[in-house]
Amino acid sequence: MLIVLTSVKGSPGVTTFTVALAANWPATVRRLVVECDPAGGDLGQRFGLAPSPGLLSLAAAARQPIEANAVWNHTQLLTDGLSVVPGPAGGPQARAALSTLVPAGSPLHRAAREPGVVVFADCGRLDPGSPAEPMIRQADALLLIAGTHQDELAHLAARLPELGRAAARPSLVLAGLGHPTKEVEQQLGIPVMARIPYDPTAATSLTGHAIPGRTRKGGLVRTAVEVARTLAAGGASIRTPGPAFGRHVPGVPPQRVPAYGVRIAPDLPEVGLPGEEVSP
Repeated sequence: MLIVLTSVKGSPGVTTFTVALAANWPATVRRLVVECDPAGGDLGQRFGLAPSPGLLSLAAAARQPIEANAVWNHTQLLTDGLSVVPGPAGGPQARAALSTLVPAGSPLHRAAREPGVVVFADCGRLDPGSPAEPMIRQADALLLIAGTHQDELAHLAARLPELGRAAARPSLVLAGLGHPTKEVEQQLGIPVMARIPYDPTAATSLTGHAIPGRTRKGGLVRTAVEVARTLAAGGASIRTPGPAFGRHVPGVPPQRVPAYGVRIAPDLPEVGLPGEEVSP
């Protein structure tokens, strides 16, 4: 199974939520986080990982035919049995590696099709023409992590029809200060799968800066657990168009985009994730 997480504007906590989701996946499977961010990876710096193995060594190996299970030779242990293919810090190196690894049929895609394997691809900000863009066409589920300020919503609204056509199961997860969840749902015409709450204790542990003696089981983890259970159970399937309706969010043009049959989570505190910059 391949789950892709991305944003279309700013940095609303994609990497942090990717780790939280993978760490709290309910089924007994092999879980693999792959940093596919064209701007460069963060996990190596956050958790003090070695420069190799990782995305660069995997891309080098993939220039020759390799088996799907060879991906695991390029992983490092992150936490609690969770494996990661860390991306390089530099954007040019990351983009070069992705050009080898994101096309359909690559070792990453074949690994995600192995029984009992779930691959979580952190694609960072998905700008038009991003080398990570082919990942969403192969994804079993796409999580769009979005802030809720006017400018962020305008960018999201402009990209939703395109992303909805490209991905089989797109779902919206909100984070950060801004418009209330129900306003976003009404304006964009799609339900929100979840809203990431302000949870500095959990976020610090997921960004490599754990606070000694404090629990990680806060609202962030609870949200990750619920989203993981929904996806693992085959939820968030979509295919029917839904109208834009309700109260207008200023500056965001009305959209007609796919409506996703997911459970709408209740509003959580409208604040962002520490550990990753939240756009103002």
